[in-house]
Amino acid sequence: MTPLTSLQNPRVKDAVRLRERGARDAAGRMLIEGYRETRRALDNHIRPTCFFYCPELFQGGNEPELLRRAADAGAELLECSAPVFRKLSYRDRPDGLLALAPQWRRGLNDLSLPENPLLLVMERIEKPGNLGTMLRTADAGGVDAVIVCDKCTDLFNPNVIRASIGTIFCVPTVEAATPETLDWLRARGIQTIAATPSATRAHTDVDWTRASAIVVGAEQYGLSDRWMKETDAQVRIPMRGQCDSLNVAAAATILVYEAVRQRLAGKA
Repeated sequence: MTPLTSLQNPRVKDAVRLRERGARDAAGRMLIEGYRETRRALDNHIRPTCFFYCPELFQGGNEPELLRRAADAGAELLECSAPVFRKLSYRDRPDGLLALAPQWRRGLNDLSLPENPLLLVMERIEKPGNLGTMLRTADAGGVDAVIVCDKCTDLFNPNVIRASIGTIFCVPTVEAATPETLDWLRARGIQTIAATPSATRAHTDVDWTRASAIVVGAEQYGLSDRWMKETDAQVRIPMRGQCDSLNVAAAATILVYEAVRQRLAGKA
């Protein structure tokens, strides 16, 4: 097939529009850019509809195998010139790989949890980088599911996918409203532990070996009153400097790994 060389090509223009949330939602599609991200998508049974690639921008030797896998999964392969791919890309240094794939719509009842789950609940997270980083932490810590409550940031924002380095495709992730989530967690006997600087109890002083949901809130305002009133426990991370709180993604990482530490110690 002849490579795409025109910046005005309709396929190119349609893909560029998917940078905007309204266009993504209307089309029900997402952009996945980068080798690690597209590989993780394929590893986790995401089936791209088309796959733009530019050999001139490849940075390793594994791209042909990845493209073969994408074609086997049903993707249309579209070779591009470097100027065309740079128009498609939302990165400063593109690596020549960008896929379009369907979004998913999952709810709480689609989750299949183990007997003693560890969950991460994020309420009203505003910054795509924070949401993506917490997905990466959830994957690294073996979190069983992530629940995005009362979303501000689009889960399929390309920068969420980028910050998660594709782990959005590894961790079961759903969107739900706060009242629905609270009822669902209570019905399953999962304790809810809210992170807030105003708590008096340290994050190391709760039993994370039980079925647990870590709950973190918006960067500026923290958790809503509903979560603050109805969680089973509130904890703080000790602060020894002049600042009174951590970035929400950093705080989530500390809490996840305290749960990991306790759970591993319990198996010793």
